[in-house]
Order: sequence, then C-alpha cells, then structure tokens
Amino acid sequence: MMEKNKLAKIKILKNGPYLVTGNVPLAERIIVPKGKMYEYKNGREFPQAEEYALCRCGQAKNAPFCDGSHEKVGFIGEEKASRETFEDRADMFEGPALNLLDDNRCALARFCHRKDGNVWELTEYSDNPNYRAEAIIAASECPAGRLVAYDKTGKPIEPKYEPAIDILQDSEKEVSGPIFVKGAIPIESSDGFTYEIRNRVTLCRCGKSRNSPFCDATHISIKFLDKGKE
Repeated sequence: MMEKNKLAKIKILKNGPYLVTGNVPLAERIIVPKGKMYEYKNGREFPQAEEYALCRCGQAKNAPFCDGSHEKVGFIGEEKASRETFEDRADMFEGPALNLLDDNRCALARFCHRKDGNVWELTEYSDNPNYRAEAIIAASECPAGRLVAYDKTGKPIEPKYEPAIDILQDSEKEVSGPIFVKGAIPIESSDGFTYEIRNRVTLCRCGKSRNSPFCDATHISIKFLDKGKE
C-alpha cells in the first residue's frame, strides 16, 4: 500500500477536469440521516482504472467522469483557495481534554453533529470521556477536513484512510455532493503547485465553488444534481 501512496495523484487541468492517476479506488457514497447523526451508504459502482478524469465543471453527462463538456460550456476553473497550511488557516477551540482546529472549509456534510451535541459543544465538555470520544468521531468524520481534533500534547487525531476517492450524494438535501479525497493523495494545481497533502479534503464538482478547487457547499444552494442522478 505504501507503493500506491507514492503513485496516487490528482492533477487539476487548466479549466478542465481532475486527472486521477495511480489506480485510486473510486466509489459512490450516499449521506443519509441516522437519528440526529449521519452515515454513509453505498451508491453506484463505478469502473476502476489506473487513470481517470473526474468532472469539475458540473456539466458532464457521464458524471462523475469528464466528457469534455467543460470545453463546450467555456468553463473557467480558476483556483481561488488559500495555499496556507491547515494549521496556519485554522482557529483553535480549546477544551479541557481536547483541542479542535477549524479552518471553516465546510462542505455541509453535517457529520459534526452527534447524538449529544455538535463537535464544538462536545469539545467544550471533553473532560467527560464520552463527550471526548464523540468529539473525536465528529471531527474525524468531516470529509472536508475542516475539523481536526488534537490531543493535549498537540498531536492530531486522524482516522486511518488508504488512498481512495468517494463521489458523495446527499439524500437529505437531495443534491449531489463533492469529491471526497481520502488517504493523503497529492493534489497538484493547474500551475504546478502542490496543495498541502491531507488525510481528508473535498473537491468541488458543481463548478461553482468560491473556494475552488475545494468544496464550499455551493452545491446545496444551487441544488446541484450531477447528470448521473437526474
């Protein structure tokens, strides 16, 4: 698996798709409510390949794959996101037994909500072992990587992910969600810059994010449905 880590890569093509190389597994996952919380269910099965291109403009008729629609619609895929590191961007919320870093890059996936409260409330009362454990889950299940729990030694607490990509759908909001990139896959900008390598990020695929290439939850406000779901 270490070899796959070295090979896996996402290259953002100028005004075009995300080119994925390195035999990265691709799946569809559907966000569904479970009481006051959320979970994933399996969606469509996709063909697996050593290399594939994922739509970034939101117009492909063969979503999630690119079909050249970006050229037909004149898609402008300007990358606007900050290139600072997560720790430099994030605000810290200090709890008694846990700290939480929050960089506000929200995909509105809502996994930060748990049965006993949201991740900020749970961090505030993390001297309670149950709330501490729930806060860690709430932070770790955030696909955007907006939220990271840190222990009091300053060590981040992260789930163990192998390199993989999930195409998200949101059943409750009735929209198609972002591209969930897991397992420290390098993402290279169209100008050659490599973004900070992270365990969890979400990439925009509706074509309308104001923080591209990353998701900013615009897919919800515009009620984005990929062509594979219409």
